[in-house]
Amino acid sequence: MNDLFDAAPAAGHVPLAAALRPGTLDEVIGQAGITAPGSILRRRIAAGALGSVILYGPPGVGKTSIARAVGTMLGKEFRQLHATRAGVAELRKLADEARIRPLLIFVDEVHRFSSTQADDLLSICENGTADFIGATTGNPYHVLTPALVSRSTILRLEPMTLQDMEEVVRRGLAHLAGQGVEVAMTADQVRMVAGRSGGDARRALTTLESLAVGHPGGAIEITEDMLEEAYAAAPVNHDRSGDQHYDLVSAFVKSMRGSDPDAALYWLARLVHAGEDPRYIARRIMIHASEDVGLADNTALQTAVAAATAVEKIGYPEAQIVLAHAALHVARAPKSNSACRGIGLALQAVASEPPAVVPKHLRDAHYKGAEALGHVGYRFPHDDPRGWVEQDYVPGLQPGRFYQSDAREAGTFEKRADAHWEQLSGQPVPARFRRG
Repeated sequence: MNDLFDAAPAAGHVPLAAALRPGTLDEVIGQAGITAPGSILRRRIAAGALGSVILYGPPGVGKTSIARAVGTMLGKEFRQLHATRAGVAELRKLADEARIRPLLIFVDEVHRFSSTQADDLLSICENGTADFIGATTGNPYHVLTPALVSRSTILRLEPMTLQDMEEVVRRGLAHLAGQGVEVAMTADQVRMVAGRSGGDARRALTTLESLAVGHPGGAIEITEDMLEEAYAAAPVNHDRSGDQHYDLVSAFVKSMRGSDPDAALYWLARLVHAGEDPRYIARRIMIHASEDVGLADNTALQTAVAAATAVEKIGYPEAQIVLAHAALHVARAPKSNSACRGIGLALQAVASEPPAVVPKHLRDAHYKGAEALGHVGYRFPHDDPRGWVEQDYVPGLQPGRFYQSDAREAGTFEKRADAHWEQLSGQPVPARFRRG
């Protein structure tokens, strides 16, 4: 028996990913924080008081597998629903059944429930009629009703590590061997399947199954050509509207802010590989060119704006080079947060304090009668040889209330500006950090 389909039961082929679903939490690969002894999930199972649980995380990390394992460990019948197909009548029927026998109701993509469905589910949860586990790829605090969130234990599942994924592939190979399908893979090939599956165990097992089926008798030796064929049209695991999107973008911009060019390029490559709109990436780089570099290197914003213009004209794949250029400029440039911090403090003051009166010498004087109203006394800085005169622009506003220099290095624009104004005015420039 060398064909995987021959090994399937007569009723139909069971996908490898389904055949390998764990029966208990001890058999779950990865997610140690959730499945480990002493975890909240283990304690609830031991107490026979599961209640309502929400599992959230990217596809293929074990949400359904964990739910099934919990049902087995509780000794309860497992009833699986899909939010887009389960109606209110079906939920009420399950509630009636749960009054007769212990049930664990599992709802996949629970974020797609309508408000009516959610209300019926809440009544089941509140009354303790049945235990409930919901699965979602979205952040429950964003995609579920507050009422359901408040009544549930929220457990986040992380993408599986490369080591976890290698163990998944090896377990798949062992299962196939047990079915009479001998698949020969090198350690490097196992790592390739694990790595290119994006932390999605289901994808890894589906790829392995695709490599193993339909061969004539004898051991199956996996070749590089077979692997390339399997991944020729492989989908990219990237949800542009969910947590993964925002987490990747957050990692990208924080790596630029943290001046780590390698990390910035890695997260940029993840976004590019996922097909993220290059215009969106360019906009993020523009923002951080001002927010994190700002006055330390004014050319960073010029580079970012030029990059945004360039990607509009050229698109992928060449746009990735332009984006890397701009991202590296932001990452490698000296940093100053003074512009972002300054406008934030000023907006806070404007929103929370009485408005300052415009001084008469700053008011519009370009009309007949302005002088009679007292709009006089403005001193034109360009009439002074220094290009600067000392006068009030906001009455009572103390220097450094909003702008504090972030100059740290002698070579930055902000540092040179500090030296210029300190020499000109004879007063130190307010600085966020004490300089020696």
